[in-house]
Amino acid sequence: MAQASFHFGRVIHHRYQPNNRFSYRVFYLRIPMRSRKQDPKLLSNVGIGDNKFSIFSFYDKDHGLNNQTSLHWVEQLLSDHQIEKANGEIWLHTFPRFFGYVFNPVSFWFCHDDKNNLVAIVAEVNNTFGDRHAYLLHDHQDNLPWGKTLHTDKLFYVSPFFDVKGRYQFRFMRQELEHQARHVSRIEYFDQEDCVLMTSISGQESPITFASKLNAFFNYPLLTFGVIVKIHFQAIKLLVKGAKFYKKPATTTT
Repeated sequence: MAQASFHFGRVIHHRYQPNNRFSYRVFYLRIPMRSRKQDPKLLSNVGIGDNKFSIFSFYDKDHGLNNQTSLHWVEQLLSDHQIEKANGEIWLHTFPRFFGYVFNPVSFWFCHDDKNNLVAIVAEVNNTFGDRHAYLLHDHQDNLPWGKTLHTDKLFYVSPFFDVKGRYQFRFMRQELEHQARHVSRIEYFDQEDCVLMTSISGQESPITFASKLNAFFNYPLLTFGVIVKIHFQAIKLLVKGAKFYKKPATTTT
């Protein structure tokens, strides 16, 4: 049965106009959600709280419809779009709660068929106003090779420095290393024809052990708090640089 793991890596943000670049270290969970359904102790066996408080924990209500059926939610989303081939494992890449608190700018659901071919990806985006939106990325009934460029229109308010228009370009890469894997998720935002923002999230796989939890605890303390602080600090820098400010729409796509 597939097992959950940590991924230790880095987030990079690069805005081109006005130019502003920053990066920070992160770690995230990679959870085999269908294996977790079969084995309800899959996370707790490695010391990760499963819908209950712990130093590191995962809560279903942080995803999908904010209830206890996040896997059912993504399966229903696939079914609604006739993605019938996604009958294998579904891997969720997401920040864990740290002492009960989390903010996930984006989580990714990697949906495979029964031969382990990638067939669809759900990019689940949150903003700091508590809104959430899911982008389903697929190529109809074809497989998605790693590295394929995927496109979708922007439909959701994320930042006060970008309007709700334009499109996203996604690339997801996986590199097989000895006994481990490295994942990179790259998002480019195009306002009309120009790329105005690039974000990437990378991580190298590490089994969830006592040592890796110590690494996460001591080398990545204040994970979520740090993300929130960096978001607001960079917002101040952009205001100083004269970036245009866009108000949040009255209604937000969910």
